[in-house]
Amino acid sequence: QVQLVESGGGLVQAGGSLRLSCVASVRTFSIYAMAWFRQAPGRDREFVAVISRSGTSAYYADSVKGRFTISRDNAKKAVYLQMNSLKSEDTAVYYCAADRSSTGTIATMYDYWGQGTQVTVSS
Repeated sequence: QVQLVESGGGLVQAGGSLRLSCVASVRTFSIYAMAWFRQAPGRDREFVAVISRSGTSAYYADSVKGRFTISRDNAKKAVYLQMNSLKSEDTAVYYCAADRSSTGTIATMYDYWGQGTQVTVSS
């Protein structure tokens, strides 16, 4: 069983930055690919970024490419999402997710989820 706890959300002006963190309570963190998804009111949960188990490769949604960076620290059992040049359309609840067998972009492929952290970008 994997428990994930996100933090770092908040209110920021457009053009600003936030860094989200997700800490896992699990025996072996490095066997899980980690991803960030987000969900805005009235919309489906959408993929943001995913990072491989070793942290050597990452993949981003086109909407955040060049602005967001996903990283992980396996020793700390944590994954991060650095968000720069934030836009109002980035406003959403952000979730981290973990899976042993997938580095995909589809939410249903992930077995474990955090409770989410709210990010609000004011224009």
